[in-house]
Amino acid sequence: KQWVPPQKGESLDVHHLPSPQVKKVNLSKDESLTILGYGGTGPELLANETLMSEGQVIRSSTNQVQIYYRSLRQTDHGMFSLHYQAFLLSCSFPLSPEGGGVTVTDIHPGGQAHFHCDPGFQVRGHEVATCLNMTQPHWSSPEPQCVAVSCGGWIRNATVGRIFSPPPPSASNHSNGNNLSCHWLLEAREGHRLHLHFERVALDEDDDKLIVRSGNNSMAPLLFDSDLDDVPERGIVSEGSILYLELTADSSSIPLLLALRYEAFDGEHCYEPYLPHGNFSSSDITFPLGTTVTFSCSPGFVMEQGSGVIECVDPSDPHWNESEPVCKALCGGELTDPSSTVLSPDWPQSYSKGQDCVWQIHGNEEKRIELDIQILNIRHNDVLTIFDGHDLMSHVIGQYLGSRERFQVVSGGSEVTIQFQSDPDDSSFILSQGFLIHYREVEPNDTCPALPQIEFGWISSSHTSPVRGSVLTYQCQPGYDISGSDIITCQWDLSWSNSPPTCIKVQQCPDPGEVVNGARSVRPESGFAVGTVVRFSCNQGYQLEGPGQISCHGRDTGTPKWSDRSPKCVLKYDPCPNPGVPDNGYQTLYKHSYQAGETLRFFCYEGYELIGEVIINCVPGHPSQWNSPPPFCKGDNLHWTSFEPSHQMLSENIALAIILPIILVILLIGGIYMYYTNTEPLHRSDIRSSVFSPFNLYFSFPSPSVYVDCSGSHFSGSLSLTPTHTAQLLWSLTSTTLYTRQG
Repeated sequence: KQWVPPQKGESLDVHHLPSPQVKKVNLSKDESLTILGYGGTGPELLANETLMSEGQVIRSSTNQVQIYYRSLRQTDHGMFSLHYQAFLLSCSFPLSPEGGGVTVTDIHPGGQAHFHCDPGFQVRGHEVATCLNMTQPHWSSPEPQCVAVSCGGWIRNATVGRIFSPPPPSASNHSNGNNLSCHWLLEAREGHRLHLHFERVALDEDDDKLIVRSGNNSMAPLLFDSDLDDVPERGIVSEGSILYLELTADSSSIPLLLALRYEAFDGEHCYEPYLPHGNFSSSDITFPLGTTVTFSCSPGFVMEQGSGVIECVDPSDPHWNESEPVCKALCGGELTDPSSTVLSPDWPQSYSKGQDCVWQIHGNEEKRIELDIQILNIRHNDVLTIFDGHDLMSHVIGQYLGSRERFQVVSGGSEVTIQFQSDPDDSSFILSQGFLIHYREVEPNDTCPALPQIEFGWISSSHTSPVRGSVLTYQCQPGYDISGSDIITCQWDLSWSNSPPTCIKVQQCPDPGEVVNGARSVRPESGFAVGTVVRFSCNQGYQLEGPGQISCHGRDTGTPKWSDRSPKCVLKYDPCPNPGVPDNGYQTLYKHSYQAGETLRFFCYEGYELIGEVIINCVPGHPSQWNSPPPFCKGDNLHWTSFEPSHQMLSENIALAIILPIILVILLIGGIYMYYTNTEPLHRSDIRSSVFSPFNLYFSFPSPSVYVDCSGSHFSGSLSLTPTHTAQLLWSLTSTTLYTRQG
């Protein structure tokens, strides 16, 4: 269902609306929207307009929700749109206790949660909890704890189980320095024997001791002594149906670690094999003579110290012909499986100092490698590096230290190299969990996820598709401001560097600023929303230069804008009167008076020289005065003209300057016309006579001179020639003479 704003001051009570989703919110500062949860101990604030964003889901913890909208405006309300959906209330899923587990019949009212503990632990608290049908459903009791069985005990009819070291001593026992002494008696059924497997043993060499005997007291035959024997890989088998265990420890030492697994078997069968961090398959699940068992390690572990296949042999004393193998997390290796696991060395135990491990993962050439880092808990001096390639020279996808929540990375190719280095000189070395990485081949997808278009804006991309390194730039339409990062980048792990921003409608003008040597008043006082009016005033001795008030106006296609620029407060002085216009000159920006600080510039007409200051300033005072007397214009005839405040002379000079050039142009054109009219006939007659008049050449030798006699023409003169050019010139002139005669 869609909600629109109610009338001013109206509230809405909505029942059974535990899951509203925000579709759109666009409210001004004069409006508020609050979502409260009811039905519990008191009202619970779920969200308000400052915490809401589009697409946000607000889930209540009860079956009642109140939506309250309030506006101080009479008109121009904002808008919001909420979508709600009811869902069945339920209890949260209970947590499994450490060292145990939980099974749940139903998390809705009436359902039950059953808690249980592993062998060697016991439940402390309620084993069964019920989901109560309340306004806010909850379990009838808190989750219990699984605590280690008290130090020692007698386990009758033992079949399969575990023995763990007791919890660390309390502070009071720690201060007393009392020794810890625990005794266990394991008793199987008649005709059965017991096999004891050492899953984990970490005892202090000087203060802790574990003894195992085949019998029911401390005098029975000795099978194992931690001070004398190494931990047996194949475990220990009792001679009869009873095992006696004794653990002694100094309570002031480091807490010991002990985890033993026992199982009973009869005289015609072998005991059930056990492989930590692995599995096995058997030809007969009862393990009689002739049974073969095949072992395999869990992903991330490698089989060591033992055979992958064992057989139950010897009818007189059935036993396995080989010891069970050991699955161990190694330091480095090459992996070619389509999917597997990479573990820190010695996982799940802590890794040691000075490790330098390299794992190489080779996938199908047409695939990519997805790494799911499920657990990362290393020391801050140790480094886990992931390379996008087959060696340590490849591009680094990421480098990690310390602890981090679960995350994923994807390679750019079909090979990945993982390197882990632990500091060999870490003086503050403490046990740390390590890391667990699951990988798998995936289809190539070398682009970041597609992002939706931004409302009221647009996106510019540096590439046609969102590949690694591509950059998206967000911009908003006029009237909207961007909320969030306006630039996001597709990172190497194919994730965006930031969440996409949004464009939010600008509902107010920018701050117009304070006025120096004055004051301002804002109505209304909060913010500069559309309709706000700002009035300005000046301190004593100053006057306002600009508008006395400005108002914020909204625009449909742009951001709100002030009606005018902010004014300034300037010193208040009497103006300077106009000093007058000089004869044969003029001034710029003619006014009757000039404010303090203004300037006035003078010019003279052509042919006159300006005597005095070209620019004079109005100096503030009471009254204000010019800093220099006005200049005057001096003519070429050395006649000095005086100032006349009137403009009569200025008008006459302007008219004369316009008329004289016009008269000169007319006279020039008339003179040119008369000249050409009188000279054109004579010129043509001379041309005709010169063309058809003959002329004679006289040569004088040996002097290389030529005398030209042109009868009836205007040409006469002499030409000096060198001997080498005489013949050529003579020929040319002779030809000309013949041409003249013919013409």
